[in-house]
Amino acid sequence: MLARVFSLGVSGIEGFTVAVEVDLADGLPSFEMVGLPDAAVRESRERVRAALKNCGFSMPIKRITVNLAPADVRKEGPAFDLPIALATLAAEGKIPPTSLEGLAAVGEMSLDGSLRPVRGVLPALIHARSAGINAVMLPAASAHEGRLIEGAALLPAAHLRDAVAHLRGEAAIIPAPTVKFEQLLALREIGLAFENVRGHAGAKRALEIAAAGGHNVLMIGPPGSGKTMLARCVPGILPDMSFEEALEATRIHSVAGVVPPEGMISVRPFRTPHHTASTTSLVGGGANALPGEISKAHNGVLFLDELPEYRRDALEALRQPMEDGHVTVTRINAQISYPARFMLVCSMNPCPCGHYGSRGRECRCTPGEIKRYLSRVSGPLLDRIDMHIEVESVPVEELASDETGGVSQSGGAASETSADVLRRVNAARAVQRARYQNLESAFCNAALDARALNRYCPLEPEARALLVRCCEHMGLSSRAYGRILKIARTIADLMGEDRIAPAHIAEAAQYRALDGKYWG
Repeated sequence: MLARVFSLGVSGIEGFTVAVEVDLADGLPSFEMVGLPDAAVRESRERVRAALKNCGFSMPIKRITVNLAPADVRKEGPAFDLPIALATLAAEGKIPPTSLEGLAAVGEMSLDGSLRPVRGVLPALIHARSAGINAVMLPAASAHEGRLIEGAALLPAAHLRDAVAHLRGEAAIIPAPTVKFEQLLALREIGLAFENVRGHAGAKRALEIAAAGGHNVLMIGPPGSGKTMLARCVPGILPDMSFEEALEATRIHSVAGVVPPEGMISVRPFRTPHHTASTTSLVGGGANALPGEISKAHNGVLFLDELPEYRRDALEALRQPMEDGHVTVTRINAQISYPARFMLVCSMNPCPCGHYGSRGRECRCTPGEIKRYLSRVSGPLLDRIDMHIEVESVPVEELASDETGGVSQSGGAASETSADVLRRVNAARAVQRARYQNLESAFCNAALDARALNRYCPLEPEARALLVRCCEHMGLSSRAYGRILKIARTIADLMGEDRIAPAHIAEAAQYRALDGKYWG
């Protein structure tokens, strides 16, 4: 007897439909599986056999053939355990075959029949909705990933017995309720905020510009000056995520198996890989080409603390994704393209001891040691980092005072809150979204290409002349010229001005001055 049930597979961050067909025939008892299954799928034979036995059923003593169609697409992972078990029971007459119509099933089974969560549920559910599948049966522990997906009904099952009882009509599984994205946004929590950081008015202004335009930032300064704390405040001033951005980021995390408990990423990702991270862990890889840290930071922040301590090959691998906004991972079993549009925030000391150029302590390093340390960060990588800012230690008197006081370069109090900065950032991003609504390749100023620069970054004659003089005086490359122009465009947006004035160019150019001080 033949039975069929649909399942869902994942390739990269895209789902696809798999027809699981089970045929029972007379002959010597055997179990054959075809359709390009990997090792985890082939091992489902033993998991299904034990689960059926421990649930009061038995594996048919027949010649069993399992086909996973389409046969030319590789099937990976243990998510096909549940559909194979259901199709086997249907082929044996233990489940009405009509109950499997319009249904897709995914889930890994334990030997006792309990269902375990699987990776990639969200992209699979998105595909199920577009494929017209009426209902998806999945492990109860994975149901949270589909809370925001409307269309196919989600049937969370904790055990194979629950799935069988539902299909027999004995005990119906209540579909999982859906929630609105706005509800998750209301529940989100932000960690460190600008009001927790004393001083650093200049660095806060630079980070506000970076957040408003999506620019990459490098902070350089002595140990303990507050670089890491400032970086951890960045998520609190980044613009609110749209539903499309949150969905895209969550799909990547779903494939990687790191979806948050609420089921959807509502706060922009903030990834902080250790400096011992390999190239594979950063850009993605492994036998099945899984996403790396740069893809997990998509639509968010990738923070690299102690930048020179990272492996040189790992840092150089970031150069192309920083320009393209995606990374193509090629491995023996797969070639997958993952989105990797992230805001890079880096911090570093200026020398091995950390006090070169510091006003507080004397540097103990030799010129050769300083040069070798700084040369760990290559010129091409530095050129792709829009803003370079110096972070000095805050005087103890200012740290011990009740209020920070002072005035920031943006004209507001230096102790203003992240909420104040976020309002300005959201306003600037709204202007950019309206300006670039007809562009597919740009969503913020940092993503503008060379052709779009001429169209969307009009310069006053005085501003153009100042920009040329700055680049000639500082010996900057043509890429740095474009970076300064993009930063100036962001500054003008924060000021609510259409054209880029000389004052905007002057402020933008100062964020490239450290090239000459440390690497000149």
